Amino acid sequence: MSAPGSLLERMATASRQRAHAARAIEPESALRARALATEPPPAIALHAFAVIAELKLRSPALGSLADAGFDIDAQLEAYAAGGAAAVSVLTEPVEFHGNLSHLEQAADALKPAGIPVMRKDFLTEPYQVFEARAAGAGGVLVIAAMLTDAEIAALVEAAIVCDLFVLLEAFDADDVRRIGEVVAEARPKAYAPLLVGVNSRNLHTLAVEFDRFALLAPALPQGVVAIAESGIDSAAQIEAVVDLGYGGALVGSALMQTSSPGEALRALIDAGCRRKESAACS
Repeated sequence: MSAPGSLLERMATASRQRAHAARAIEPESALRARALATEPPPAIALHAFAVIAELKLRSPALGSLADAGFDIDAQLEAYAAGGAAAVSVLTEPVEFHGNLSHLEQAADALKPAGIPVMRKDFLTEPYQVFEARAAGAGGVLVIAAMLTDAEIAALVEAAIVCDLFVLLEAFDADDVRRIGEVVAEARPKAYAPLLVGVNSRNLHTLAVEFDRFALLAPALPQGVVAIAESGIDSAAQIEAVVDLGYGGALVGSALMQTSSPGEALRALIDAGCRRKESAACS
């Protein structure tokens, strides 16, 4: 669990408050029915090396990543052209300037290309998973460090009901252990993939600690695609995580800060595929 006063604790508290306010407007039973009545989202395609590209307007570590004239649709189009396996969309409103409307916009824009969107937020309860599905999401992020075992299991169960993929995020060895137990229990019931991510960003200092990928790699669950998260911006870093056994990466700030996000994304994917000596990159 996250430390008192940490970014994760503050985000978890705010997330629970947002869910409580939303539930007062639409009861969970009604939201669940509406979510499950929506058209199924595209499935995530995990090729030789998968990159989840991120739509992120602001970062607590870097500040604003999008000026007033930023074109969300153009960024999404570039991600589709660059070969994104999925697009992660921040919906947290304060630190990241996100919104569920951004998720809906991305889902609508990317559906013709068959690319799912993932709700990236500090989710604390199943209600928010149903919100994600109702907005068109094909996946959700679940951050183990801010949740109890029961809360992780409840979020994963809701995702299974919604047929969403789940990226279970770990920061340390205890997170990995707990995630492994959830995956072992849930995988027989899940149709969409359960992915395990390692976040290299220290949420106390906001610094990237790249060696975290190597530190946790040996403990990751076998037979599950591992995703390297945070601080990746070069082909050399992609090659390094491939060598450690990661099957994909989540890349946000580097793609938000370049003038050619589609080309940059394709270069990262190609680097991962070459390192795996596979041409299955499409």
